Amino acid sequence: MGHTGKRLFQYAMLYKKPIMLALLLLVLAVCAELAGPFIAKRMIDQNILGIEKKWHEVETEQPYAVLYKDKWYKREDHFASGEQKGREVRVLQAGRQFYWLDEALRFESGKREVNGETMTVTSKETGEAATYQVTRLSSKELYSFYKPEFPALIRLAVMYFGLLLLVAAFTYGQRLMLQTSANRIVRKMRNDIFAHTQRLPVNYYDNLSAGQVVSRITNDTEAIRELYVAVLANFFTGIIYMAAIYGALFLLDARLALIALPLVPILIVWIIVYRRFAARYNRIIRTKLSEINGMINESIQGMTIIQAFRRQKETTKEFEELNEHYYTYQNKLLSLNSITSHNLVNVVRNVLFLIVIWLFWGDSFGTAVSVGVLYAFVDYMNRMFAPIVGIVNQLSNLETARVSAERVFKLMDEEGIDFVSGTMERYKGDVKFDDVSFAYKKDEYVLKHISFHARQGETVALVGHTGSGKSSILNLLFRFYDSNEGRIIVDGTDVREIPKQLLRQHMGIVLQDPFLFTGTIASNISLDNPAISREKIEQALRDVGAYDMFSQLPGGIDAPVIEKGSTLSAGQRQLISFARALAYDPAILILDEATASIDTETEAIIQEALDVLKKGRTTFVIAHRLSTIRGADQILVLDRGVIVERGSHDELMEYDGKYYAMYQLQLGSALPA
Repeated sequence: MGHTGKRLFQYAMLYKKPIMLALLLLVLAVCAELAGPFIAKRMIDQNILGIEKKWHEVETEQPYAVLYKDKWYKREDHFASGEQKGREVRVLQAGRQFYWLDEALRFESGKREVNGETMTVTSKETGEAATYQVTRLSSKELYSFYKPEFPALIRLAVMYFGLLLLVAAFTYGQRLMLQTSANRIVRKMRNDIFAHTQRLPVNYYDNLSAGQVVSRITNDTEAIRELYVAVLANFFTGIIYMAAIYGALFLLDARLALIALPLVPILIVWIIVYRRFAARYNRIIRTKLSEINGMINESIQGMTIIQAFRRQKETTKEFEELNEHYYTYQNKLLSLNSITSHNLVNVVRNVLFLIVIWLFWGDSFGTAVSVGVLYAFVDYMNRMFAPIVGIVNQLSNLETARVSAERVFKLMDEEGIDFVSGTMERYKGDVKFDDVSFAYKKDEYVLKHISFHARQGETVALVGHTGSGKSSILNLLFRFYDSNEGRIIVDGTDVREIPKQLLRQHMGIVLQDPFLFTGTIASNISLDNPAISREKIEQALRDVGAYDMFSQLPGGIDAPVIEKGSTLSAGQRQLISFARALAYDPAILILDEATASIDTETEAIIQEALDVLKKGRTTFVIAHRLSTIRGADQILVLDRGVIVERGSHDELMEYDGKYYAMYQLQLGSALPA
């Protein structure tokens, strides 16, 4: 978690100002909210229960004075410093009734019992009893003793309401800024990870399905967004709340604070135990979700094959197995969350309240706490347990985000190709392979000691059975891979000394199954490169003989192309690919079985387009149809990674070797029976 956490923190620091401001607003919201119980405590102890404080007789009517039986009385806490105090009297509560005592009370705390107009007070400490003559107060008389406190109660109530409004404003600002920052962080992260996928070498995608990469860019980054929005907010809120509440508790009553203190180590142990189990479950869940995405992506792309070979049941069964595995671990995580979340919090809270009641019921500490202090303690505990529930409930999101971040950063840590800006002067296209050997896997060589020289403007054809190494030669030329041994030289320079992007700047490729992007025919030719003008697109289409064909479509060359160009014929897709290669004007052109899937009628157009494409370029052709490469300057015949024959078509036919046999076989199969 350390390395992952550090990188998540670095992303957060990109937007540290709004995050710090959000946390400041959070602190202000917490402080404003936690002032509430102190106000409630004052209202209870001072303004409501304060009626039982000492009252003193005063001579005349004055502020806070109460008229009772033609005499004025004022509570001791309303006297100014040094002000003369008269005879002491009391207002005492016994059960649900209030009584007037026209003298001082011998001891404050004790058990009160009233029989008629006699009150007996028994001391808790000594067991000594004292008897007093009392008068029961009517509701009207009791109201008059409370009346001086009403202005203070209203002021405190208004203050309490004002604090609630402040809390609402601070909380709104905090959440808005934190969530906006989280969205910015994830936007930046998604941009970074997608940009990195463009830098990754082609061989990386050989071992990872498209769906798994998509899952990391979308699902995993969304889980990380939850980290910054929900987890960060809840954890910071919880920590600030708990620190502030403990501070308030120590100000309120140190004994109560010490009773609540063990909650911190309990919470820490709680988090450690939870994470131990949740980490394993989450890792499996994220992996399975990635596999499910990969399979969905694969099955949609291969739907034609699945339905043609009636594999729907088997595919569905395979998906159900993956989904069942995912479901099992989701339930395990759900059970863990249920055990360790709200229920356990309630248990801990109730145990804490029981301890407080047990300790103070018999006044074990010697001095009982006031009702207001007890109320404030219960209020603070309820407020403290809310963020604890928030923290505990976010533990699952924390683990999900942590595992997702590991997966995202693992992808971003894959070695990529640094993008090189600028341009390279168009090279001539003189290509030389000098004793090149190459293996995709260690010691399993697919090319062995390949040497040939393709001069500028020549056409070199590569022929051979499947797996002979034809495509591997072109992979090395494009530097999708680098050779294990030997050198590949373009215009006298080793390709390893040329940055990959600059090397490919003057290379073009036409695949057997050309890839078209969602957009228009024109955008698929230019690939939205501003350097390729509309005129250049149209000229490229004319040169390959396809402009009239596409002009007849609704919308012309601006006709929409849906995913992979599925509404276009194979020949039309191939012509777009040819026009794309021509528009980019490459010095080296690679045709990877470009005519293999073309019908005979379109092949004539394709051949003319090929002749246009080849002019002035070094062209490498992989061809299954040997009739299409008769005009090649060099034909290299490969067998199991070795060049077994080389020469022109006529030379190889005279040699009467492998090429001759292949040509005769194709010629024979083309003749009518």
